[in-house]
Amino acid sequence: MAEPGAGRAGSRGDPIGLRLALAFIGVALAAVALLAVLAAAFAAADVANLASRQRSDLTSAIAVAAGAVWNRTDSWEGANLAPVVDLATRTGANVEITDQAGQPTAVSPAFRRHASSPQVSRPIVVHGQQVGRAVARFPDSGLAGADQALRTALWRAIAGAAGLAALLALITGLVVARRITRPVERLITVTRAMGRGDRAARVGPIAAPGEIGELATAFDLMANTLDRQEQLRRDLVADVAHELRTPIAVLQVGHEALLDGVTEPTQEQLASLRDEVLRLARMVGDLQTLAAADAAALQLTLSLHDLAAIAAGAADSLAGRFEAAGIHLERQLTPVDVLADPGWLHQVITNLLTNALKFTPPGGRVIVRAGPGGTGPDGPCAVLEVTDTGPGIPADELPRIFDRFWRGRGARRVSGSGIGLAVAAELASAHGGRLDAHSEPGQGARLTLALPRA
Repeated sequence: MAEPGAGRAGSRGDPIGLRLALAFIGVALAAVALLAVLAAAFAAADVANLASRQRSDLTSAIAVAAGAVWNRTDSWEGANLAPVVDLATRTGANVEITDQAGQPTAVSPAFRRHASSPQVSRPIVVHGQQVGRAVARFPDSGLAGADQALRTALWRAIAGAAGLAALLALITGLVVARRITRPVERLITVTRAMGRGDRAARVGPIAAPGEIGELATAFDLMANTLDRQEQLRRDLVADVAHELRTPIAVLQVGHEALLDGVTEPTQEQLASLRDEVLRLARMVGDLQTLAAADAAALQLTLSLHDLAAIAAGAADSLAGRFEAAGIHLERQLTPVDVLADPGWLHQVITNLLTNALKFTPPGGRVIVRAGPGGTGPDGPCAVLEVTDTGPGIPADELPRIFDRFWRGRGARRVSGSGIGLAVAAELASAHGGRLDAHSEPGQGARLTLALPRA
């Protein structure tokens, strides 16, 4: 089994910055090498063709000059070929003039020593008749020497260019690699800090290329989400412990009083203990509902349903409670189809109506509206609104009404655990919609559920 730090040590031994710099150098050298090979090949071919044409033209000129000398005497005997040989020597060639039988009539002094040099032969023609042949040999001088000198200079220039390209590639690679690796190292440091338990560690604003900058932003968003989830979990545990502490304490004191004989088991005493047991049972049921709402996205069975019909069913189920409380429930329902799980959507609307029922005084009015809405980010929407004539929600409490187990100042006078709206918000999100709240103190509250239309 590897040691915990082995992977980190290995990565530090071969950092990404060095690999990027080497990649830059490799690409630069490969490009220079390819350019060098192509330039050398084309230059060599051009120079070779030029040298070949020069040799051919020079040999032809020597043959013409030798033919002119032969024409003056009509034979090779007595012909003065010294000027022709001198002409060839001055142009860097060694020449041999032969008669029609192939016997040498004039030869350059160095002709025999350059038997391995490039050689060109041309016939000597006078008045349409071949009277001899001119053979020229070209040592490493003239264009041949220039060809070699050009190739040498070219390779030197290529070598210098390769060295300069490697240097520039190294500098560019180090700069670019540093720009890329600095934010990556920052991400690694923050990730390790979070792994050690530092929940406040964040990458923050960094100067980085687009994708890495987006990665840093996404990492911070993820860290913020995890931090909020962790805080919600802690708040949930604290709230549940707080809510359970009171009924458990009442039950404990009541039972101890009965067991110790301090009080008699009267009907009122037993009824009080029963109420606390029911309160505990209700809280456990609320927690179970909340857990089910959290998992609703995995449990929903979506099908085509009329939002107005589901709202009417929820209103019918609570009509007796509204009537008993002296609150008028008004319906303004227009059919509109949505893709929903009817059971869970019924739960959402029931929670909204129950919340309005709790905070609306006797003689007040609750209006439930349903029908087509406007166009949201995902297209046309179906909207359900529940409006009450209660005291409204203070502005400082409005952003928190969908938090779990949170209860505002006005909620202390009514029963409940503070999860009804939290469950409704979870289920609305699971349906692909959203739940919003609007209120002004003293003018009631309006809760709006927006769902994508089918």
